[in-house]
Amino acid sequence: MNFKDEVNVDAVARDSLEKLGYKQEMTRSRGLLQILFMTLAIMAVPFGLTSPIATSLIGGGPAVMIWGWILVSVLTQTLALSLAEICSKYPTSAGTYYWCYRLASPRTRLLASWINGWLTVVGGWTVDLSVKFATAQLVVAGVGIYYSEWDATALQTYMIFLGVTAIVGIFCIFINRLLPTIDIICACWTGLGIIVISICLLAKAAVGRRPASFALGNFDPSFSGWTPGWSFFIGTLPPAYTFSSIGMITHMAEEVYNPSEILPKAITWSVPIGSLTGVLFLLPILFTLPDVNTLLQVSSGQPIGVMFTLIMGSKAGGFGLWFIIFGIGMFCSMSTSCAGSRATWAFARDKAIPFHRWFSKIDSSLGDVPVNAYALSTVIQVLLGLVYLGSSAAFNAFAGVAVMCHGASYAMPIAISLMNARRDMHDAPFNLGRFGTIINAVAVLWIMFVTVLFSMPAVIPVTMWSMNYASVVFGGFGVISAAWYMINGQFYYRGPPIQEDSTSSSGSSDSALH
Repeated sequence: MNFKDEVNVDAVARDSLEKLGYKQEMTRSRGLLQILFMTLAIMAVPFGLTSPIATSLIGGGPAVMIWGWILVSVLTQTLALSLAEICSKYPTSAGTYYWCYRLASPRTRLLASWINGWLTVVGGWTVDLSVKFATAQLVVAGVGIYYSEWDATALQTYMIFLGVTAIVGIFCIFINRLLPTIDIICACWTGLGIIVISICLLAKAAVGRRPASFALGNFDPSFSGWTPGWSFFIGTLPPAYTFSSIGMITHMAEEVYNPSEILPKAITWSVPIGSLTGVLFLLPILFTLPDVNTLLQVSSGQPIGVMFTLIMGSKAGGFGLWFIIFGIGMFCSMSTSCAGSRATWAFARDKAIPFHRWFSKIDSSLGDVPVNAYALSTVIQVLLGLVYLGSSAAFNAFAGVAVMCHGASYAMPIAISLMNARRDMHDAPFNLGRFGTIINAVAVLWIMFVTVLFSMPAVIPVTMWSMNYASVVFGGFGVISAAWYMINGQFYYRGPPIQEDSTSSSGSSDSALH
């Protein structure tokens, strides 16, 4: 794209944003490749599948890992298509809470938007927290390759988490202008990394090679204690977690050249690309998988270092493959932090967060970075991370909360559109046509099922250490959101702005313009 075309596209995007009710504050610097690669970086397939790999092994092992991955990929594609359609019509960093406001009736839209906004923001905070903490636990696993006798304390793991958070913050705040380039580097790192891992695992296979009947068909639900059917779905938690944040990319809408066209492509293309990536990554692991009992006995609960070391037959080989996954984790942390800060900034811009004037500021000297919103997100994550010092089981709930919050925030506008008989979508640039209703319905049902799934313990009988506290934490955030609405929201929150000449499907309009 030459300079003249870039200026024209930017002007059109600015005009379109103003029709949605907002002024252009961010710099548009991302094209299709950059935003697609950022979507894949948030997905971080090798990292997302290996950091919680113990859950897949508990749920049933190889058969669950490969077929569960394919099943979740197909179901997630319906969600991606549904989000892409609405996003094409309302491409703003406000994302799903804006969509709820535009699609819901005048009587319910304010509350629907408020609820969705807090689901979005909390989901962004907790998924970023879970990614950074998983990266910290990955560091512990990497150290354990050479120092197997070292058992990291909760405080040591927390300190590593603070280090990861600091490094990511430096990149997201002070090197923001280079983040689109870093997304491209991430894509290259991931692609080449999968090739290297596949070749190394299949070439060495120090613990032996598995037959296809084992790699593609072995299913052992005995570790979970659940019935075989439910155990299979417990094993799909890592794939569901990997795909849980595909909608975060919508919060980058005001930094994309032609968001109504580019964002739908990035969202819909990311799932099949990610699915293929996952298959290529999983197959070499499944054909060379060490003894599952050995992997599940790792004291840290993170067996990836031991797994790679056993397959490679050396600590150096295991560490080399571990480092590839660690790099993907760091790239993922940068992308989730960046997108999450935009969600926080957008919600503050609409006066829904305490001290909204402060948190909605943009620092142009650093390349249009919402520094204050980023700082708020980081401080909350650091404070939530302290929970790990008291109870690792309670802290692990935050990963489930992230999936539940994001899932609910995605399902709300899709369900509202369905209840409106999809009449709002007839003029969406990316239109699902006559298949829209069934695609939307499958997406909503899938999210409902995932919400239940992430509320259940992975292992029974349940102990205080294996208990899943996700539903409790999810409910706690809901109570806080409701309390803040009663204290402040009902008096000051008026929803996203809509220009006078821009009406919603309910035929209503607002006159504000941020």
